[in-house]
Amino acid sequence: MLHLLGVNLPDQKVVSVALTYFYGIGPQTARKICSQLSFHQECKLSELTESQLNQLSGVLSEMSIENDLRRKVSANVKHLREIGTYVGKRHAMGLPVHGQRTRNNTKTAKKLNGHLLRKYSTCSKTTAFGIFQAPVSKHY
Repeated sequence: MLHLLGVNLPDQKVVSVALTYFYGIGPQTARKICSQLSFHQECKLSELTESQLNQLSGVLSEMSIENDLRRKVSANVKHLREIGTYVGKRHAMGLPVHGQRTRNNTKTAKKLNGHLLRKYSTCSKTTAFGIFQAPVSKHY
């Protein structure tokens, strides 16, 4: 196992597949990194030299991956909730954000967006969106 920037990568995997073990790097980005560093498509991590590993870690350190990216995503969601946008409200309620239907299939969205409800809990004086509620006046 190769330990690179806080992530354990298996030696027997192809480099483009092993790079997808990083949070924020998908197959397409992994292929771009491999072509940028001129690794052939079937090159395995165990076949890389020390200088190639240093080049790889240099490229990866310039990117925002792992905890940096997670912090950015949660900050963006928090910002959307604070300014009261529609998307922020949907995140706050744990509902689908990208226009999916809610009549039947919201289980996945509630699992994914619902973890933010536990992370940013609000006190009893605020609404679910984190905004103070104005007192309701009764006009007769």
